[in-house]
Amino acid sequence: MKMLCIDGGGIRGVFAIAILQAIEEELQEPIGNLFDVIAGTSTGSIIAASAALETKMKDVMDSYKAYGEKIFIRKATVGFFKSVYSDKYLRALLEKAFKDVTLQDVKKPLLIPAVDITHGRPYVHRSNYKEHPGDKLFIHLWDAILSSCSAPVYFPPNNVNNDFLSIDGGLWANNPSLVCITEALSFFKSELRDIHILSIGTGKQHIDFHIEKNKNWGIKKWLPFHLPSMKVTPKLIDLAVDLSSESVSYYCKRLLGSNYLRINKELGEEVPFDEVEYMDKLTELGKQVFSEQKQEILDFIHRHNKM
Repeated sequence: MKMLCIDGGGIRGVFAIAILQAIEEELQEPIGNLFDVIAGTSTGSIIAASAALETKMKDVMDSYKAYGEKIFIRKATVGFFKSVYSDKYLRALLEKAFKDVTLQDVKKPLLIPAVDITHGRPYVHRSNYKEHPGDKLFIHLWDAILSSCSAPVYFPPNNVNNDFLSIDGGLWANNPSLVCITEALSFFKSELRDIHILSIGTGKQHIDFHIEKNKNWGIKKWLPFHLPSMKVTPKLIDLAVDLSSESVSYYCKRLLGSNYLRINKELGEEVPFDEVEYMDKLTELGKQVFSEQKQEILDFIHRHNKM
């Protein structure tokens, strides 16, 4: 069983898109056709759902560049009294891209981690490939994705059909590889040795918490406030999701060995998930990573045939 997993990371998702676009152009085939199961968290859920519907990665990249600056227009400085960003443009992007498609309509196995904060539990939106107790297949695909993208403080929780409030799946599964392994073992009844995962990150940040004489570590240390831009850097959130992604990668590598291929790259600096000015740089970095690891990636895809 061959599985594709895409991390969360906000605007840094263009790094993953660039890699997947390069694969499509190299093999002249939609990325979704190359895998049995696709999973994505937060920004990765947009990419994963697009792949499941065989949308060209070039078109996904164009959408990110068209909507990126609109999505990250600040409505609040810090987020004390309302979310930093409205979900107006993100919702518009998703509704335009996925229209009236529901999870019921998606036949390709697709997994989208989110968090149901109404009932206080992690939740995985699944497409229509296997009956599972509690699955809500009537939900629009864009609604499931918006749930997975709703980062606390930065976006408001998503109200899913007045049934429950949902927030960013990156809080527990920013790298959805373990979700995929669990699904393969529990629902597809695969053996561990038959699970093959291509995991694509959104860049590894260098998040600097250096030693200072001032030992008063309040909110200004975890969410630094910058002048004159009046902008708060989501440093704590980025640290948490980076640690989550890389720890999952470590465990998956231990479990699957050479059947787990992780594609990621050191960014060498902090690149917050809402810094749209980094899009071109991240796109070029994705192309560079594919060029550097092209043979390894293509060998992995060709070596592990679909189920």
